[in-house]
Amino acid sequence: MRQRLDAIRNRALVVGIIAAVLCIIGAFLDPQQFLRSYLVAYVFWLGIPLGSLAILMLHHLVGGRWGFVIQRLLEAAVNTFPMMAVLFLPLIIGIRRVYPWAASAAAGAHPVVAGKDVYLSPAFFTARAVFYFAVWIACGYALTKWSREQDRGEASFIGRLQNLSGPGLALYALTATFSAIDWIMTLEPEWYSTIYGMIFMVSHGMAALAFAIIAARLLADDPPLAGTAAPAQFQDLGNLLLALVMFWAYLSFSQFLIIWAENLSEEIPWYVRRATGAWRYLAMLLIIFQFTLPFLLLLSRAAKRRAHVLAWIALLVLVMHWADLLWLTTPGFHPFRLYLHWLDAGVFAALGGLWLAAFTHYLGATALLPNDPRFVEALREAEAT
Repeated sequence: MRQRLDAIRNRALVVGIIAAVLCIIGAFLDPQQFLRSYLVAYVFWLGIPLGSLAILMLHHLVGGRWGFVIQRLLEAAVNTFPMMAVLFLPLIIGIRRVYPWAASAAAGAHPVVAGKDVYLSPAFFTARAVFYFAVWIACGYALTKWSREQDRGEASFIGRLQNLSGPGLALYALTATFSAIDWIMTLEPEWYSTIYGMIFMVSHGMAALAFAIIAARLLADDPPLAGTAAPAQFQDLGNLLLALVMFWAYLSFSQFLIIWAENLSEEIPWYVRRATGAWRYLAMLLIIFQFTLPFLLLLSRAAKRRAHVLAWIALLVLVMHWADLLWLTTPGFHPFRLYLHWLDAGVFAALGGLWLAAFTHYLGATALLPNDPRFVEALREAEAT
């Protein structure tokens, strides 16, 4: 197991470094495009630890064998928050190249934007980002630290984890909502949606759970997960992924339906840019491969109990999540035409390689299964039945 994790870490680090060198060259050639591609890739890779944080806290509140199987995977993802905080610096430095409101000449260009001058300022933007990361890092640190203490036989830490997870989920909802508004919605500051933050929260959960399913499948054949990550656990994970896919589709359609019914000049152009030209084909692909196909496949009990089949479904969800982020962000830069640049893939590989290297490092530094009395009892019940 350790050798496999070391091999994955080394390969991911090599890919990340090579891609990073190429992207640095691309940043000198076209700094604006580099930052635009960086934003999409960054939001994608940050979404995995964000979703992991939410699922981890939910697991501590409700328990369940499904959560114990992926708990260490979630904790390893959460441990990458400090690295992601450092990687946010390019967006702070290049804020005026990415966000139209950050340039003083564009601050009052639109009457709707004119009333947001205080909120849409580089200093306040940076301060909010610092607050978001402080909350995420603090919650993640406490959850992982107390989990390690619990491994030593301290049952009292179960109560601490539960007491933190309730308020922690509320803080996660607040910070995840405002970070989505700050980093993505303000790319087109004249537009707004009250459902936007919730859509991103569900997307974080989908991405994190899909990644955890893939990682669990890759490690399921070796101890200690061998025999523990049984078909019943993967079925539970598949059911949860199905619920998130359905909730994402519900929220996305609700946002579209509300804006279509209101027919306001401030809101309609956002969808027009994404439903005309070549972007409409990507929208159709999202409907088919982000919702319809995963929904139909995850209805099958047999598919969810076969770990390799479920992992392929999760991979599809993860890939389409990246496509969804492209659909949400890039039309703000290039309306009415589908525009993809080599830096989109290059920065994605660079950040992904570095993040995976950090993830596998943290995963290999601890036991892959928690020493939790609730988990031991759940295993005994499973053996008895």
